[in-house]
Amino acid sequence: MRIPALEQPLIDLGAKPVHVRRLLRTWLNALPDDAGRSKPEHFLPQAVREALPGWRAMLDGLARLHSQHPGEDGSARLLVDLADGQQVESVLLQRDGLCVSTQVGCAVGCVFCMTGREGLIRQVGSAEIVAQVALARRLRRVRKVVFMGMGEPAHNLDNVMEAIELLGTVGGIGHKELVFSTVGDERVFERLPQGPVKPALALSLHTTQADLRAQLLPRAPRYEPAELLARGEAYARATGYPMQVQWTLLRGINDGADELDALVELMRGKYAVLNMIPYNSVPDLPFERPDWEQAAAIARHLHRRGVLTKLRQSAGQDVDGGCGQLRARAAGERPVKVVRQVVAPPSLA
Repeated sequence: MRIPALEQPLIDLGAKPVHVRRLLRTWLNALPDDAGRSKPEHFLPQAVREALPGWRAMLDGLARLHSQHPGEDGSARLLVDLADGQQVESVLLQRDGLCVSTQVGCAVGCVFCMTGREGLIRQVGSAEIVAQVALARRLRRVRKVVFMGMGEPAHNLDNVMEAIELLGTVGGIGHKELVFSTVGDERVFERLPQGPVKPALALSLHTTQADLRAQLLPRAPRYEPAELLARGEAYARATGYPMQVQWTLLRGINDGADELDALVELMRGKYAVLNMIPYNSVPDLPFERPDWEQAAAIARHLHRRGVLTKLRQSAGQDVDGGCGQLRARAAGERPVKVVRQVVAPPSLA
């Protein structure tokens, strides 16, 4: 592993990389620097010990809690301030999960997503991604991290891969509990198998029809759905983690009998699970969320036909906090300086 830039100041003062990694571990696990049997004074030079408060403050400043919006289902939407004034959303999920953002904005332009409406503002640095986890762990336990928040991880691949490596080593998160979600990109299928930490893979499919998918995800790679799932399944079988197929359920668009029949054929025999998520309603967008009873009936129908289907409640419904809505509302309340790819975001390497 390369020496992250965040470690360099302490290494320059005489700390060994292994000791700095221990300090990173305590920060990432929301512990004080003197946690454990060996105290910093036992192994760190005085100059390093004196620099620790400033180093900690720098780490904590990468991602700060702006506001927290608890949901009735036990989840909580977090609006997070980055050091340059930009904001992203993280979501505390049930069962010790956390959804993190990898970009400010997004270039894919999914027509049913608030984040996609504003385009890409800037990449989120690997240190900022990891800092979202450190922040969340100060609020509750986090044992699973999904890269499904604002942004397309494949468009920020270097930073996301660096964050995954640190979370899967220093962060102590099981590799299958790190979930890389993507609309599909050739670079994903090339890079994920090469990393020392191989996350589980989730593919955003949403429809079995290539032409409809192109309308819903206008700037996603033009894979045929069958080809996309074949690429994903090859990685899933190589790692031993089932592929997750994401399906946002849109009333009257991808919930008809023809789609469900085609989906059964597409998923037949696949090493995969279908995550069906009723649409997270966004004001001013012409899409509707099916009622829960209808969604549950669809999930049961697919399950009876051999498709392992998990019907998931989209966190944040009761606080109108999904798909970039918190950030959009906050941006409407105060001016935010938008710098498009001018300043490089903080990185771990």
